[in-house]
Amino acid sequence: MHNFNITRREIEFNGRTLIVETGKMAKQANGAVYLQYGDTAILVTATMSKEAAENQDFFPLTVDYIEKMYAAGKIPGGFFKREAKPSTDATLQARVIDRSIRPLFPEGFRNQVHVVVNVLAYDGENDPANLGLLGASLALSISDIPFHGPVAGLTVGYIDGKFVINPLIKEIKEVSRLNLTVAGSSTSVVMIESAAQELTEEEMLDAVYFGHEAIKQLCALQDDFVKACGKEKVEVTLIGIPENILGEMEQKYGQKIAESAVILGKQERQDAFDAVEAEMLAEHLAADGEEAYAANEKVYKEAFHELIRRYVRASILDKHFRVDGRGLDDIRDITCEIDVLPRVHGSALFTRGETQSLGTVTLGGGSDEQIIDTLEEEYKKRFFLHYNFPPFSVGEAGRMGPTGRRELGHGNLAERALTAVLPSAEAFPYTLRIVADTLESNGSSSQASICSGCLAMMAAGVPIKAPVAGIANGLIMEGDKYVVLTDIMGLEDHLGDMDFKCAGTREGITAMQMDIKIEGITKDIMRIALDKARKARFEILDIMQQCIPAPRTDLAPTAPRIESFKVPTDKIGEIIGPSGKMIKSIIESCQVSIDIQDDGTVRILSPDKDSIDKAKAIIKGIAIDPQPGEEFEGPVTRIEPYGVFVKILGGAKEGMVHVSQMHTSRVGHPEDMVKLGDVVHVKALGMEKGKLSLTMKGVEGNPEPDPNAPERPAAPRRDDRPPRRDFRSGGGPRDRNRR
Repeated sequence: MHNFNITRREIEFNGRTLIVETGKMAKQANGAVYLQYGDTAILVTATMSKEAAENQDFFPLTVDYIEKMYAAGKIPGGFFKREAKPSTDATLQARVIDRSIRPLFPEGFRNQVHVVVNVLAYDGENDPANLGLLGASLALSISDIPFHGPVAGLTVGYIDGKFVINPLIKEIKEVSRLNLTVAGSSTSVVMIESAAQELTEEEMLDAVYFGHEAIKQLCALQDDFVKACGKEKVEVTLIGIPENILGEMEQKYGQKIAESAVILGKQERQDAFDAVEAEMLAEHLAADGEEAYAANEKVYKEAFHELIRRYVRASILDKHFRVDGRGLDDIRDITCEIDVLPRVHGSALFTRGETQSLGTVTLGGGSDEQIIDTLEEEYKKRFFLHYNFPPFSVGEAGRMGPTGRRELGHGNLAERALTAVLPSAEAFPYTLRIVADTLESNGSSSQASICSGCLAMMAAGVPIKAPVAGIANGLIMEGDKYVVLTDIMGLEDHLGDMDFKCAGTREGITAMQMDIKIEGITKDIMRIALDKARKARFEILDIMQQCIPAPRTDLAPTAPRIESFKVPTDKIGEIIGPSGKMIKSIIESCQVSIDIQDDGTVRILSPDKDSIDKAKAIIKGIAIDPQPGEEFEGPVTRIEPYGVFVKILGGAKEGMVHVSQMHTSRVGHPEDMVKLGDVVHVKALGMEKGKLSLTMKGVEGNPEPDPNAPERPAAPRRDDRPPRRDFRSGGGPRDRNRR
């Protein structure tokens, strides 16, 4: 039997027991922890390579978030059962953890670090994502990997006017006006990801720091855990630039770098930087010789780019001078256009400075909804935004492969921002797809996609509640001195300390995201960033609404039309028919698409309104039982000796007129009065054993019986069955073996 060296802690956190344990599972990792909250459990491991990655100019951190259906007692749907590829949600959760912990590793650290979050059990109530960041920080903190933690993350909801820590999954989906993920240390906030239903800046700020107070408790738990079982941190080689090289290079090329930095165009400015860099490298090659130069080339390049970083940051911080000449709060020039593409259901081009996004809207029916299979449930998604970032948008040649983590993250943020203003499915029964193609990029392309997507929806006639705009603000900070920038461009994002994205309407915020490169920011900085984002958002909304003040009242001529109505749920089977025969016949005859929900909601989609009306009439005819006394007309579809069958309500229902109900006088045979295909007038008698009985007696417009018709045998009295032989009365053979 193994003698495990287990360290375990239990605390009450927000009314539920949180368990943290190490020493039993995955002991060969540098750090491993098991966490349980309710009946949701995860295992998190952290491992590090023994040597720094060669020729690596960034920290090679990888975070994988792995959820398998077994955690919820499910087998994956579809053909593939292996679950080899992470879901979109899993990828997004991995990004949240990565963004929260990455700033907390030492500067110049180049050893590869791999954090793996395995969801082991899921109770359907407690989100494993809330444990993921806590587990990642714990695994790193107790390991020998250099890490400046701890940090923790949680969800903040807003229910009935009160903030709630880690609300249940059901509460987030059904009643909360806020879904905020906030990560932080014991002293500051490090990451924000949120969707909201038009909350004010002050409400969002209060939510963040309400969450931060609870985070302090989780950080204290980690401190105690580290004291109990933490390993001593290993010494690793940190990659840095010798100050003597920086000083020498600044003396020779500082002025040329300064002159290049004030060139306004992105490509022109980069060309100037490249020219100075090429000059610098050529001079070092001539001075060093090929062998020495080859050994130092990487250091020279890093030093050159460090000088650019220092100059741009110092210029902004000390002189309030931005490289494109704008003031700290100025927004780049904006141009909005709609209807830029033919045929599509809605399109818009949004250009802000050198960032440009093409938004297109496609409308579809219920069959176009995306089916999502998660640990919790399988559900349908009627709105999705797909963000694309091709290499040509930044003037580069490259391979266009599968959608990456960055594209998924930006698309999810934009989707969240616009979801809050969508009309209900009852008011607008369409599936909506927005594609946001980044055509040019010089910072804040995700926020441009929000603007282009919103404009495209308004142009398409989607009755959104209010227009939405987004802006990205930045931060330059040295010690206690800082400057918050409005509408950061690419260089300011790359060289700055914060990327603070905020989107919303005039009423409030619908989505917010914050990433930092430092160990945290204060509440005052966040308040300033929110205030500047609000002013910028209003300015952008003014420009957008000059282009299109409100959503169009009509859909594009190319867009499909949808009619939505409800039928009794007990009639769904009749509408569909055996093996789908009835619904297929309606679709084929009317040339429409039909979607029927379990609650009786019927959606009919077609570009042609007459086709929709025809299909609607048939379906309603099936769903409504004719009341006694109601009159109809329809063709005779079948003739039997005992009566005729007539289709009414456009073929939706079929009823029988018994021969005795065809006329007030005696009719020997139905063919004495009607022929197949004749249109007759009938009156409903009622339903008998699920079958509709009709009469022609006393209904005007029907033919008279043929007086010269030959005599025929009497028709059976039963409707469509021959007289029954009763073997029990002695009228036929008996089974003598029956007892």
